[in-house]
Amino acid sequence: MHHAELVLILDFGSQYTQLIARRVRECGVYSEIHPYNTSFEKIKKINPDAIIFSGGPSSVYDPEAPLPDDRIFSLEKPILGICYGLQVIAYKFGGAVDRSAKREYGRAELTVKTPSPLLPENHEPVSVWMSHGDALQSLPEGFEVLAASPNSPICAIGNMENKIYGVQFHPEVVHTPRGKEILHNFLYNVAGCKGGWNAGSFIEQKIQNIQNEVGDERVILALSGGVDSSVAAVLLHKAIGDNLYCFHIDTGLMRKGESNEVVRRFSDHYKINLDFIDATDTFLSRLTGIEDPEQKRKIIGNTFIEIFEEEARKLGNIGYLAQGTLYPDVIESVSFKGPSHTIKTHHNVGGLPHRMNLKLIEPFRELFKDEVREVGKELGLPERLLKRHPFPGPGLAVRILGKITKKNIKLLQEADAIFIEELEKSGWYDKVWQAFTVLLPVRSVGVMGDQRTYEQVAAIRAVTSIDGMTADFAGLPLDLLGKISTRIINEVRGINRVVYDVSSKPPSTIEWE
Repeated sequence: MHHAELVLILDFGSQYTQLIARRVRECGVYSEIHPYNTSFEKIKKINPDAIIFSGGPSSVYDPEAPLPDDRIFSLEKPILGICYGLQVIAYKFGGAVDRSAKREYGRAELTVKTPSPLLPENHEPVSVWMSHGDALQSLPEGFEVLAASPNSPICAIGNMENKIYGVQFHPEVVHTPRGKEILHNFLYNVAGCKGGWNAGSFIEQKIQNIQNEVGDERVILALSGGVDSSVAAVLLHKAIGDNLYCFHIDTGLMRKGESNEVVRRFSDHYKINLDFIDATDTFLSRLTGIEDPEQKRKIIGNTFIEIFEEEARKLGNIGYLAQGTLYPDVIESVSFKGPSHTIKTHHNVGGLPHRMNLKLIEPFRELFKDEVREVGKELGLPERLLKRHPFPGPGLAVRILGKITKKNIKLLQEADAIFIEELEKSGWYDKVWQAFTVLLPVRSVGVMGDQRTYEQVAAIRAVTSIDGMTADFAGLPLDLLGKISTRIINEVRGINRVVYDVSSKPPSTIEWE
């Protein structure tokens, strides 16, 4: 994809690397993450407007220390080193890193010593976030000290002539309130970027690309009704119109009324070719008696691919399969930490492209989730859809612990619909990352009227999270929990007890299975 401007972020293993990329993009400049050991040839070919070295856990003195190709410095590109990235620059230009310095983690006050195009020009100390044990002891050649903190007399350095800068703190995290301003200064004052990368320019460019690539060929897309597939459908439809064919497969494990809503929205409102396949019976008959979560996932995944393939074949000749792959999935699969866990299978319609000889088209493979939402907003998709919580590929199957029966699905759909409705009414839905109900394979005694009941237990779960990697249970108000519980027990026959899950991730996962 051709971008007017590109900032290359070399990843030295910091947990914040993706944040750097997001902040740079928020400043209106497109950025990409590549491993620290990306070849010099490749970097030359990318021809970035500027380069940022991320932080990382290593020390430059480790025999195994990750170091970039030295020739990067000969490209004469503006460079910003963050934390470990600063030490890489110092090491390269002969500065000394002192390992015995007092380690600094957490908040520190930065005092600007020398005016520069990088740091804010103010005389008050700037609050910054530190997280590294090594500090600079002596300046590398050709650099001057731009700022100091109580424990790091050398906290920011710059070679203004060659446009190489380093900071000992993390400008990309929210704990550095003026961090975005510092990145903005680097992009615009130091690197001379023009900006203008945003949802609107992305859509324009992408439509052009899709039209050029696809021509008159046909594209198929599995439309789940989630954020990614929905925005992809509208974007592709804008680009290629009736050459887009969407399938929505109702596995019988969707939320209450969900499949009908998808059909209504996309065929009726957007007039997109949409094939609705009700495969409830196939899925449920294959899941009969299955309790093991992994087995459930496998059966659902395989059945999905099988049905999708069968439907796709009916269309005759198709050139492309579209998928809603996002940038974090792409980074994960090329990251130098070794390929981390395989991309979630439901995003990824298995070996289908290979078997059917289809080319892949992934319009969002450069975007983060919040950017996909921005694109959706720009394309006019309803707010409610764009703010939807993530939903697992296997659907309610992994929220019914134990055996899956029609009765259990119905109980869970009803209870979950009440929970979500109450969250929306109270304004809590948008404050949490994910909220859902789980049906437990235990029965408990209750009283209804003068009769004892022996019925099922529902657990409700709501978590707050930034990216799903870690999560805390949401502190829903007790009166709201009470209201939800009362409604579920009164309105859903078969559930007589509701519990609230107060575990965090780690050690618990967000989903129960």
